[in-house]
Amino acid sequence: MDMSFANQALCLEHLVKSRDELKPDVYGVPEDIDAEVAVLKLKASEVAIDVLTEKQVEYLASWKMGT
Repeated sequence: MDMSFANQALCLEHLVKSRDELKPDVYGVPEDIDAEVAVLKLKASEVAIDVLTEKQVEYLASWKMGT
C-alpha cells in the first residue's frame, strides 16, 4: 500500500502543478512518477537494479541470436 499512496501523492502533485495544461480527463500514472516510486521502494528495501550491458541489449534486440 505504501507504493500506492506514494503514486497517488506524486500524481496529485503532478496534476496540481500541470492544471493549466491539462484538460478534464482520466490520466494514467506518468512513467517518470511510476519509475521514481519503484526506485524509492527498491532503495528502501536495499535492493539494487542491474544495468544491462551493451552486449545484453544487443542480444535482446536481435531476433537472430539465441534462436
